[in-house]
Amino acid sequence: MNQDIKRLQSKISSFCEERDWDKFHTPKNLAISICIEAAELLENFQWAKEDLTLDKENVVKISDEIADVLIYSIRLCEIMGLDPISIANKKIEKNGVKYPVKLSKGKSEKYTDLK
Repeated sequence: MNQDIKRLQSKISSFCEERDWDKFHTPKNLAISICIEAAELLENFQWAKEDLTLDKENVVKISDEIADVLIYSIRLCEIMGLDPISIANKKIEKNGVKYPVKLSKGKSEKYTDLK
């Protein structure tokens, strides 16, 4: 596992242990928390025009929500014994098969609709 990710995972783990939160961090609870934080991320874009101004205040709010999603995701990986870098790389490889450049370049269709 990447050393930066290991250090971050260790920092998150220590933070949770110090607060006795391990008992709450089941895969189900962490998955729910990821969804909740992702929804909070979306709130920053709800009803915004396509050309949303990303001023400093907006970037800080968005960054905080992305960080929450990332922290819960890394925590879930730890609880489930998964290497986040490894699983991300494997998923990119799978997506490469599902979305070959020849069929998907410049298109937003789902892989089942590519022709």
